[in-house]
Amino acid sequence: MAQLTYREAVRDGIAQEMRRDEDVVFLGEDVAAAGGVFKTTVGLLEEFGPDRVRDTPISEQAIIGAAMGASMTGLKPIAEIMFSDFFAVCWDLVANQIAKTRYMTDGQCSFPLVLRSANGGGSRFGAQHSQSVENWAMAIPGLKVVAPSTPADVKGLLAASVRDPDPVMFFEQKSLYAIKGEVPEDEHVEPLGVARVVRAGDDVTIAALAAMVPRALNAAETLESEHGVSAEVIDVRSLVPLDTKTLLDSVSRTGRLVTVEENPRLCGWGAELASIVAEEAFWDLEGPIVRVTTPHIPLPSADALEDAVMPSAEGIVDNVIRLVD
Repeated sequence: MAQLTYREAVRDGIAQEMRRDEDVVFLGEDVAAAGGVFKTTVGLLEEFGPDRVRDTPISEQAIIGAAMGASMTGLKPIAEIMFSDFFAVCWDLVANQIAKTRYMTDGQCSFPLVLRSANGGGSRFGAQHSQSVENWAMAIPGLKVVAPSTPADVKGLLAASVRDPDPVMFFEQKSLYAIKGEVPEDEHVEPLGVARVVRAGDDVTIAALAAMVPRALNAAETLESEHGVSAEVIDVRSLVPLDTKTLLDSVSRTGRLVTVEENPRLCGWGAELASIVAEEAFWDLEGPIVRVTTPHIPLPSADALEDAVMPSAEGIVDNVIRLVD
């Protein structure tokens, strides 16, 4: 095992797949010579050369359009959109072309491509550079949606995304880039569509994603030590495909569900989980399903305001205590 940061794991995941398969290419704004604005692609140009690691114009439409064309002709592109907010600029290509063309051509055109992006808040970038948009992607049939919380999962899930025959939107939570963790040095692949129970518990299930996973774990420690509440924490990891079995098995045992999501509350991914549990495990529930979310507002850039509106460990604890009392 190697100790890597989340950002270093991005580079390792890309490099692993580019070494394995010469059809894998990488493109985006400032990803080559500059090593990426978040320094997630340092060294890739030097190892793989300018034919496979390409800087693009400042045009999200150009980046996504080139990736789409490359995937249609046999390559396996990884395309970076610097901030996930910028998918709004090229959403037609993503939602109406990439997501639908395989279906509309009866499989004659396939799209083995990965769309990577820095997602979410916590870095004080303001309302146009801090959105958590995985629920946008989750709503579009034809896209797979992944959001890792640890360096090991970054490498393993990114590898699986590159190998997948369908288009995958891969959201890296930008406030996690500096965290460190153990990452396998050899080839590492984690299957898509498999959630992970990262902390076992008996009294309540907490389902979280990306940066909300460490906050849920911190909350679970406080709940255990200060309130005697045993919380099971599930890292959802993949929204599409969604591992409903792990979620339902947990809720059937604990009788309670709390979702912790960075999305604005309206139509966040936790609402879909709540709907599934209400339909499939209603009679196992011992209380209402609780969603801990960001309010339905643009995210502030001021540090105190951003901290106030994003889900916190303290807020999770308060919601769980109200639920179990």
